[in-house]
Amino acid sequence: MSLLEVDAINTFYGEAHALFDVSMRIEPHEVVALLGRNGAGKTTTLKTMMGVMAPKSGAIRFNGAPIGGLPPYKIARLGLQLVPEERRIIGGLTVEENIVLAGLSEPKPWPPQRVYDMFPRLGERRRSRGRELSGGEQQMLAIARALVREPQLILLDEPFEGLAPLIVQDLLGICRRLADEGRTIVIVEQNVEAALSLAQRCYILNNGHVVYEGTPGDLRGDPDFMHRHLGI
Repeated sequence: MSLLEVDAINTFYGEAHALFDVSMRIEPHEVVALLGRNGAGKTTTLKTMMGVMAPKSGAIRFNGAPIGGLPPYKIARLGLQLVPEERRIIGGLTVEENIVLAGLSEPKPWPPQRVYDMFPRLGERRRSRGRELSGGEQQMLAIARALVREPQLILLDEPFEGLAPLIVQDLLGICRRLADEGRTIVIVEQNVEAALSLAQRCYILNNGHVVYEGTPGDLRGDPDFMHRHLGI
């Protein structure tokens, strides 16, 4: 049984059909890249998995139990965490307050020191308010807040967007460490090479349709297809 199964979901924004019979599976302890051009439906897919949007039809199962249509807080309690593109840290709270708050409803949250061991920069900035952090530090904090809840599956939406190359390398190293620890991750990322360097499998969306499922090696072996759907 797959950890997460998405079975022919259709999701709408009002009357606009965004996802068309999208199906995918996520196995335990694997990293899956979800790729596609802007507007292809990647973020919509993550939001539907997380319950931010409800599919009009189709099914989503987590550990074999149906979760399609459940509110996000119930899905989070089951073991999914979304790190949104907007990060959504609380700017008026300190780094440590953000971390502690994230774990309040979790029976066994990570202690702050465990976060600082993984993200030393956050340890240095623990007394700084969220709004005072750089973009890279905010992204680290957004990922840390998800990890505090010891999720079974982490959904990362554009974690490297708008960041300097050196910061991207730091975050890529953190993601690689998480993968090496056996954490299950779905990553949506416009930096295709960064995403493929982490992933064991990948999907490509085009206009709300799944047009590819396979390994990064197989995908790289078809440069014409990559150019057509990813622009590289």
